[in-house]
Amino acid sequence: MLEELRRTEIVVDGQRRRLIDEVEVITGVSGGSFTALSYALYGDRLFAEYEERFLKRDVQGALIARGFNPFKWWKFVGGSAGRSELAAEYYDEILFEGATFSDLWEKPGPVALATGTDLSSGARSAFFQNDFDLLCSDLSKVRLSHAAATSSAVPVVLSPVTLNNYGGSCAYQYPAWADDVANPDSRARPSARAVQRYREMESLQNSKDRPFIHLVDGGVSDNIGVRGVLEFLEEQAASAAFRGELGFGRIRRIILLVVNSLSSPSSDWDRSEEPPGIVAQLLQSTSVPIDHYSFETIETMKDRAAIMGWQRELHVARARLAGATFAEAEGGMPKLSLEVIDGSFSAIRGPEEKRYFMNLPTSFVLPPDDIDRLRDVAARLMRQSSEYESAVRDVGGTPRK
Repeated sequence: MLEELRRTEIVVDGQRRRLIDEVEVITGVSGGSFTALSYALYGDRLFAEYEERFLKRDVQGALIARGFNPFKWWKFVGGSAGRSELAAEYYDEILFEGATFSDLWEKPGPVALATGTDLSSGARSAFFQNDFDLLCSDLSKVRLSHAAATSSAVPVVLSPVTLNNYGGSCAYQYPAWADDVANPDSRARPSARAVQRYREMESLQNSKDRPFIHLVDGGVSDNIGVRGVLEFLEEQAASAAFRGELGFGRIRRIILLVVNSLSSPSSDWDRSEEPPGIVAQLLQSTSVPIDHYSFETIETMKDRAAIMGWQRELHVARARLAGATFAEAEGGMPKLSLEVIDGSFSAIRGPEEKRYFMNLPTSFVLPPDDIDRLRDVAARLMRQSSEYESAVRDVGGTPRK
């Protein structure tokens, strides 16, 4: 999908620009964290090198080989070190070259976020300085390889990544929205998601009882990287002070492009009286809640987009009833719209092609032909999306056919 954004041109202030240059934030979860972090690090160079350095490399085989190599074990014996640290070392060798988040901050381009999951609380945890402020820690020294290893640390297969927590020792200042949702005297109904996020933040400030934070694959808490956007919208809606602090009224449009690689392998379980085996049951019991949670997250974002439009119409109508002209009523409300574009295999039109992609495994290694077909179908799904076509035209571009 990044390739399609790169090939699409729009007009900004009379100048032709690539749509990818207008991207502000890229979130990556699990395997997607490698693409997000690599693009933020290398920019256009990634498109020439990523295939050879990562996409078509047998990363899975290399990690297994290293795990069985006793000469690699001595670095990771004792303490919290484990298989994920071994993986991070390999990711540095083939892709990240020892780069840290401070290297990203020195470069132009979008903010890249990789997320993990707090094993104790199940909370989403982002490699973002705001989140590290809660731990009284400095993100700038953290290697990108460790962020990617954390975000893709599949439980059991790879070890959790452990962070030191110094929360409560650096006079951390909560954001403005936290005071509003935590105030018991507030007349407004607080956002339940904002309240939950506040409780998670409070928990991290207790480093006496939680001196270490153990993180696993970000897909456990948010498999499509959208929950952070949803929480942000809920927080700004719950707090006028937070909106003012951010200058949120200046934002006119948010376009959220969701790369959803959810697959649904076919099975013949229901053709047999005998149920599937224990391993199949465990895998299905793990994947089904995550998949359904991802579906609900996307639909909630679409609902949020519709609600934002309705709220604006309601405020304009109230202003008109109070005697304002239409122009005055329109001008008194921030013109903010949210558009959610969902790119998923379910939108593939041909039944045979859809079945093919729905049955692809989740893996660190795929045959080269499968990789080429995935890249092709992702770009095609974007071009076929009426929502994407409308968004491109609205920002002065011509959708590719």
